[in-house]
Amino acid sequence: MNLMPFAIAWAVLGVIVLSLALMRRSVTANEDDSIHLGATTGAIDQQVTTAKKLEAIDKWGKILTVVLGVSGLALVILYGMQVWEASSKAGLG
Repeated sequence: MNLMPFAIAWAVLGVIVLSLALMRRSVTANEDDSIHLGATTGAIDQQVTTAKKLEAIDKWGKILTVVLGVSGLALVILYGMQVWEASSKAGLG
């Protein structure tokens, strides 16, 4: 079994997770951490919008990070099984 397509897909998934992290950093760079109690509804609306963006990025970031870890572990196990199988057959021949 050739694992190269799976490794490429795993690497692409890793790039997507990294992109989400960079996107999150970009969104939080302009974040206003102040508490607005007055009539500045524009600032409050912007904070709500930023919070919703961060919530969506965090949700997908967590999901894809778990998928990345589990699929990476599966790839390592499959690769180990292939190496073990190949070494077992080489010893018999």
